[in-house]
This record gives sequence, C-alpha cells and structure tokens, in this order.
Amino acid sequence: MRMGGAVRCGVALVGFGFGHGDKTASSGRQCVPPGRDLGFSGPHGLTAGDYGGLRDDGSDDEVTAEVRRAAERYQGGDAAAGITSRHAFSFGPHYDPDNLRFGALIACNEEHLAPGAGFDEHPHSHTEIVTWVVEGELTHRDSTGHETVVRPGDVQHLSAAAGVRHVERNDGGAPLTFVQMWLTPLHPGGEPHYEVVRDTTLCTVPEAGATLHVRRLAPGERTAVPDAAYVYVHVVRGEVRLGEERLGPGDSARLTGAEDLEAVGATDAELLMWEMDGR
Repeated sequence: MRMGGAVRCGVALVGFGFGHGDKTASSGRQCVPPGRDLGFSGPHGLTAGDYGGLRDDGSDDEVTAEVRRAAERYQGGDAAAGITSRHAFSFGPHYDPDNLRFGALIACNEEHLAPGAGFDEHPHSHTEIVTWVVEGELTHRDSTGHETVVRPGDVQHLSAAAGVRHVERNDGGAPLTFVQMWLTPLHPGGEPHYEVVRDTTLCTVPEAGATLHVRRLAPGERTAVPDAAYVYVHVVRGEVRLGEERLGPGDSARLTGAEDLEAVGATDAELLMWEMDGR
C-alpha cells in the first residue's frame, strides 16, 4: 500500500558505511520470540499472531516485529567538537554483525551539532542519503556545486551514486538536530544528484525501492502503517503506541510483512516511517 501521492526527493551522499567521528558502543535489543502475540491491532482487529509468527528472511508466511530503544543506540560523535551521534545500526567502529541493515536501510543516525560544529568534507558512494531536520538549520555543500540550508519540515536527499563529497555544518546560532538515514541502492554507480523538498510529508527514493512517510500526530490520532515487506518506524519526538508497545523519542520498530497496522499518538508526536520493497 502506498500512502498518499508520490513526491520525489533526492539527496546524494557518497561513501557506503563512511562514518562520522568516533563512536562508543551500546548494544541490546528487544526482540519478540517466535509465536508471541505482539498485540498489534489494525483496522480489522488483526494481531501479529494472525500472521503466523515471526520471520527475518522476508518470506510471506510470517511476521517479524522488533523494538529497539533509544538507550540501545551506539553512542558516537565528538563531544569536544560539539557533535553527539546516536546510531541505530552497526556504524563506523561499532561493528555488530547482527545489526548491519534492515531492508534497504543501513543507517539511522541522530545527530546533534552545537553552533559552529559540523562534519568537514568527506566522501560517499553507492548510498542514498536522506536527512530530516528536527530543529535548527543544516548547511549542506557538495562537490557537485550545491549549497543549501535545510530547515525543519524539509527532506534532503543526496544520491551519492558513483561518488560525491560533501560538508554538513551548523552555521546558525542555535543547536541543530537532524536524523540522517542511509539506504542501499538497487543498482550501484551512476551520476550523483541532490534535491531538497520543502515542507513535505512524503519522499520517494526509487533508487532504493523505498518511500519515507512523515507523520505528526495529536494525542489519540491514528495513522496507518504502510503495508510493505519492510517497515522501519522511528519516533522523532513525543510518544506513540504501536500495538501494545509504547515508543518514545529515539525508539524504533522494525516490522517485516506489515499489514493493517496503526500507530496512535499517545502525546503530540512526530514519526518517520520507511516503506521498503522486499529484496
């Protein structure tokens, strides 16, 4: 199920697995064992138990639902340089062979930059890089000649393709927080391209077979979770209920074979949901 119309946004970053700064590992995850009813209830009253259990391999006969908490993210960045990073996947020096990717997604990084802080020029390739600014202003410059300021509500997509270099900085006077997500393309190579879509709630990344849905919920407000082979839900702010699970800022859920599920605002909340094809 595709929710809403298709608005294509693009930002290409170079460098598969190229890390930002130093990281400190913090592991752990909450995974539901096979056969357990997760309590997910969609519009038709279906639960995870109705789908035949859990799976990791993308097959059609079972469902996987895994919750990872904000405190379980790998801690990184450089505090002395005004950079704090929190990584949801194996990243840089934090190698975890059991947490390399989910669907096309290979990184979901929460970045906090103090005024004047940033990442100097560095390369990327064969990676689709999508950035959501939470607060503050992100200044982007790249080797293809683009220089932009990305603000809250904007989605930036850099398609690194065969290679690109870029700079990311907080040139403003207030703290900057953004979520940056990396996806593997269906086909490597090609020419890099860049795009910013202003004030959007939907961003398609056909290069990765993925669509980003942005949802802002009031308390009690419901939104459909996309029906897809892989769905990654990240809570930006506030709290939401996903079945019996209550997710807070920085928490995430990895859903495989999602059907007829809903997220409900427990407070005013903002969440990002990746809808991804099977591979």
